[in-house]
Amino acid sequence: MKNISKVAVLGGGGRTGKYLVNQLLESGFSIKLLLRNPDNFTIKDSKIEIIKGDAVNSDSINLLVRDCQAVICTIGQRLGEPMVASQATKNVLNAMDAYGIKRYVLLAGLNIDTPFDKKSVKTVMATDWMKTNFPEIQKDRQFTYDLLKDSKVDWTQVRVPLIVFSDGSDEISVSLEDCLGDKITALDISKFLVKEMVESNYVRQSPFISAV
Repeated sequence: MKNISKVAVLGGGGRTGKYLVNQLLESGFSIKLLLRNPDNFTIKDSKIEIIKGDAVNSDSINLLVRDCQAVICTIGQRLGEPMVASQATKNVLNAMDAYGIKRYVLLAGLNIDTPFDKKSVKTVMATDWMKTNFPEIQKDRQFTYDLLKDSKVDWTQVRVPLIVFSDGSDEISVSLEDCLGDKITALDISKFLVKEMVESNYVRQSPFISAV
């Protein structure tokens, strides 16, 4: 995936997404950024192209991913609004297929289950808490994983515990079976997403990452 120069980003206006945008810029990438409210976005750079639209709208996604070589999504669920993760991923996968784009990296919580997991009691408790308290969000996120499995793209779904919004950086653990730590900084998430987009160490897999 060394030929990636322009990246389509969903969720770049969010708290984690802003770290991702800065990390992509520091790494030399051009960015197409989908925003519902562009006027609220404060990062200014000539390498950023802003597309006004919504991830649940297929036309917005088609316009976003055109001329890009990869897609990264950090979009979160909006309170009081329809489920967004699975619909956004449907739109992304369709657009990627239309434009011949292969690389898709997206962020998710540790509550997603895969057949390869060997979750500890602590991680299972966190998963069950999410299922009990946010059943619709959980169901939508789990369905997103199913969509990825059935797709033909080179996806990586990165699962994380509690996000700390700071510029701090720690040694991180990566595991395909369990989340080994309790938290991770938004900066470390963004670094991992960008590195994984390029290096493709976990294609069609869902690694957990956390601070050691």
